[in-house]
Amino acid sequence: MSSLLKNELMLLSRAAKRPCFACPNYRNPSVARQNVARGFRTSAGLKVVKPYLLADIGEGITEVQVIQWFVEPGARVEQFDKICEVQSDKAAVEITSRFDGVIKKLYYEADDMARVGKPLVDIDIQSEISPADEALTKVPGEQQEEKPSKEAPKKSEPEPTDDALGESSATQDPEPAKQPERPRSKHQTLATPAVRHLTRKLNVDIADVPGTGKDGRVLKEDVQNYQASQSSASAPTSTSTSTSISPFAPVQQLAEDKTVPLTPIQKQMFKTMTRSLSIPHFLYTDTIDFTSLSALRRKLNTTSSSNPSSNPQKLSALPFILKAVSLALHSHPTLNAHLDTSNEAKPALILKSSHDIGVAMDTPSGLLVPVIRSVQTHTITSLAAELSRLSTLARTGKLSSSDLSGATFTVSNVGSIGGGVVAPVIVGPQVAILGVGRARTVPAFAGNGELVRREEAVFSWSADHRVVDGAGVARCAEEVRALIEEVEGMVVRMR
Repeated sequence: MSSLLKNELMLLSRAAKRPCFACPNYRNPSVARQNVARGFRTSAGLKVVKPYLLADIGEGITEVQVIQWFVEPGARVEQFDKICEVQSDKAAVEITSRFDGVIKKLYYEADDMARVGKPLVDIDIQSEISPADEALTKVPGEQQEEKPSKEAPKKSEPEPTDDALGESSATQDPEPAKQPERPRSKHQTLATPAVRHLTRKLNVDIADVPGTGKDGRVLKEDVQNYQASQSSASAPTSTSTSTSISPFAPVQQLAEDKTVPLTPIQKQMFKTMTRSLSIPHFLYTDTIDFTSLSALRRKLNTTSSSNPSSNPQKLSALPFILKAVSLALHSHPTLNAHLDTSNEAKPALILKSSHDIGVAMDTPSGLLVPVIRSVQTHTITSLAAELSRLSTLARTGKLSSSDLSGATFTVSNVGSIGGGVVAPVIVGPQVAILGVGRARTVPAFAGNGELVRREEAVFSWSADHRVVDGAGVARCAEEVRALIEEVEGMVVRMR
């Protein structure tokens, strides 16, 4: 046998004696593999926890009040799902999600003030992010002012010493056993702005009120019933306490003063009215005879109610007043204007071509002034329909920022509540406003000296005396009075 063959046999025998490092993933471990088996895998999905910032909602608003949350930590959301509802100084807005993912953290409690451009929630994003959406997760300056989340632990309080425990036990009665907390629905703290306004007015914690609405939501009746039950429960205690007090003892104070922050609407009103203090107001009042207008309204409402197929709209005096003001503004354009004081050296008066009249409304959230656009193109019935639409949105807190901006003239119908002569305040850059008092039935003398029954209301005008003189206001007021007292003339001039 050749030497070369002997060497090959020796190498083979040595290899057979070496241990086999088999791949554990291979089916037969006794057979060695040089390459480790690799299973089929896909790329991992995008999962990253990032803060979702409160985007700019326009009109120069820098902060909003969180009205209610639609999610909680651990909730899964998809694109365009509602996250929360916020109240600015002008309108309520629903914030929706731009991503698919899971909510990890809420930065605010209900009724807290949230800053625009600051984190609103932390979300575990599980979808692709576009460059535009990426900007909603970047905090300016990479410095986040995080507020305590809903799950933040409370600070531990120092334990009292033995001496303190002895003093408190000697001076205080033993506390009654705490009642077990009742389970709360996850929707229990959800409520409309009107209900939340009522809870703040009655000083009631909405979390303590048992809700009877859908999914346990708290309704207005629930708050009233809860307040009544609390008052009746405390009545026996106060009675028994008062019997033990000497008749000569001083009366105990039943309530304490408290400081409450301004709501967003009140903050905006504070700023606006403060600026209005710099406007020199010229006041003018006039008494308007509503007798003929009221007779026409009753006739029209009776006719429309007898014909249900015509979709009747009940007519109040306000649509007629708005139309009369619009017709008068055609002859007096200086009252339908904005005063531009951006350059104090050269102030200018901008005469507006469109009669965009704001109508002051009393709502559960406070005073709101939605705007009716182009009143000069409306009919009486279309004005009534638009007033009804805006009033419904105002009561439910659904007015948008566009509904509340851009007025060129304002009418305040304070007569719907009461009062006669008022002194309405001008809201810049407008230069005039009209306040309408309540219509009242009074005795009056006719032209022939006969005593008649007359329905009258007082119209109170305010104008910016820097650009409008008293004679101009008086002429416009006289034209409005003539149009309302002689409705036929208004019909002839309507476009």
